[in-house]
Amino acid sequence: MRIGELAERAGVSVRSLRYYEEQKLLTSTRSASGQRHYTDDEIERVRFIQNLYAAGLSSRTIAELLPCVDSPSEENSDAALDRMGQERDRLTTHIVELVQTRDALDQLMTSARAHRDQLQAASAAGV
Repeated sequence: MRIGELAERAGVSVRSLRYYEEQKLLTSTRSASGQRHYTDDEIERVRFIQNLYAAGLSSRTIAELLPCVDSPSEENSDAALDRMGQERDRLTTHIVELVQTRDALDQLMTSARAHRDQLQAASAAGV
């Protein structure tokens, strides 16, 4: 199938498919005129790649995980699980940092409200 059909059937843009090829996450054969052609297997691969992106993984990390799909083995599965665990730890750290940032913003907002309330009180008192 051609790139447009794969995009439609997998629910992604043609641009995404080109990017996946650039990142070596997806391969195609080329016709004599240079058009990309894909097999039906690529539909599931694209959906899998989309799930990995939705889980917050980068294209580099996804490329590290694909041997588990392309060459299933206990070793590749263990490597993929280890890599996903590292990504989960990275996300957990990022979440903690985001919560701290949100808490700092909450404190600033509390201070700003208190200052605004003082201004309103002073204005109401005619100062």
